[in-house]
Amino acid sequence: MLKLQRLSLRMMALKPQRLHNIAETTSQSVAKRVRTMTTESSMKDAFAKYTDYLNHLNEKRERVVKASRDITINSKKVIFQVHRISKHNKEEVLQKAEKDLADVTDRYISRLVKELQGTDFWKLRRAYSPGVQEYVEAATFCKFCRTGTLLNLDEMNATLLPLSDPSLEPLQINVLDYLLGLADLTGELMRLAIGRISDGELDFAKKICEFVREIYRELTLVVPFMDDSHDMKTKMDTMLQSVMKIENACFGVHVRGSEYMPLLGSDDPTSFLSGVPDVEI
Repeated sequence: MLKLQRLSLRMMALKPQRLHNIAETTSQSVAKRVRTMTTESSMKDAFAKYTDYLNHLNEKRERVVKASRDITINSKKVIFQVHRISKHNKEEVLQKAEKDLADVTDRYISRLVKELQGTDFWKLRRAYSPGVQEYVEAATFCKFCRTGTLLNLDEMNATLLPLSDPSLEPLQINVLDYLLGLADLTGELMRLAIGRISDGELDFAKKICEFVREIYRELTLVVPFMDDSHDMKTKMDTMLQSVMKIENACFGVHVRGSEYMPLLGSDDPTSFLSGVPDVEI
């Protein structure tokens, strides 16, 4: 009987301690659950922000790609217009081409600037680079045909500043896109030179040849240090082919011209037929 009483007293003494342990365990689990819920809520908020950011970036990328495509298409139209040039309609063709180029700048480049100004536009460079390269090609092509000189990068970026909000970081054409567009320019100059030779404008073709040689020579000094541009190194091979085509065409015309015998009645004083009257057939 005495043993039973001692046992019951011992059990009664253990109950408060057990209840305290149970209560402490319960409070710890509740606190842990609250922390878990808080962590899950903060993670959901963070992922919601990431989702909004990525959706916004993808939507902007689509708009930038569309703007770049429009710039490419309309810049090509400017280049095609310049290729209509001849010694009889030079001023008319260039005025039309410059007007079309200004329209590309005001309508399409301005749209690209509004999308990218004030942001980390380098993240979307691959989306807009093709359009910018084509725009550089068209602008430099017009400038050369007008003045015989090269439109440099600072002059191009200066035309973009009025399109930007002064309170935001302006979109500027980077050096790589400018050089890639300049490499494409040599191909258009090669086509122009061949066309001018066929129309008898040999002096203009020789001027183009010297200009393209100078571009190629200068770029050969720069490209070896451009480790991150596979496109530029590929275009250098194409540029060399363009230089060689222009040189061969000019050389061929020069050689054939020196072997050409003037017709009867030619006014060339070096001709042995000088002074011989024309023969009517």
